[in-house]
Amino acid sequence: MLQENYESIDKKITEACKRAGRNRDAVTLIAVSKTKPLSDIEELLQNTDAENFGENKVQELVDKYEHISRPVKWHMIGHLQTNKVKYIVDKVCLIHSVDSVNLAKTIEKEAAKHNVVVPVLIEVNVAGEESKFGVSVEETEDLIRQIKDFPHIHIDGLMTIAPFVANPEENRVHFRRLKELLLDINSKNIDNVHMNVLSMGMTNDYEVAVEEGATMVRVGTGIFGERNYNI
Repeated sequence: MLQENYESIDKKITEACKRAGRNRDAVTLIAVSKTKPLSDIEELLQNTDAENFGENKVQELVDKYEHISRPVKWHMIGHLQTNKVKYIVDKVCLIHSVDSVNLAKTIEKEAAKHNVVVPVLIEVNVAGEESKFGVSVEETEDLIRQIKDFPHIHIDGLMTIAPFVANPEENRVHFRRLKELLLDINSKNIDNVHMNVLSMGMTNDYEVAVEEGATMVRVGTGIFGERNYNI
């Protein structure tokens, strides 16, 4: 079942790329495995070409990192507290959720201890939802300028969590705005900043996100099924 789900999502990404005139290789599918057992990840590893997995919680990521049968690319996609950075800074391929100078400073400090350079995305609250983390569109460039010279951080692009809507078309405007923001920042030729990653789109709206330029989509429920948050 997981294999069928994964391959179905993969096929729909391919179709969305065709509609948008994009190369399928330009989009990475991140299987969001939060709250799901390691056995589900192992099943995907055995039966598909999945290699990118997203987690929201540091402890869960660390546990899976330590027990998985072979290395995969781990993405930290949830809100990251500064006191948890030290546990994952040498374990993730990308942190999607940098939304403050303070968090970036902590990542820089911990990355220096491990002598690693950590790729990060700036989380942008494009829709301005009060319940969501992320900087506003207007604050994004300022945050980038404040952290662009940190030697152990590399800003790879932008991320957003769009509103949960019944009609995914409603989020097209938000995805388009994030793409425009990335292009605008790149056009300013800021030292040490050339971003090309747009992490946007989830189970409900990833096809629209791909059509609007997403280079990473984060799909959990569409692959693993509904989550039980009571466990």
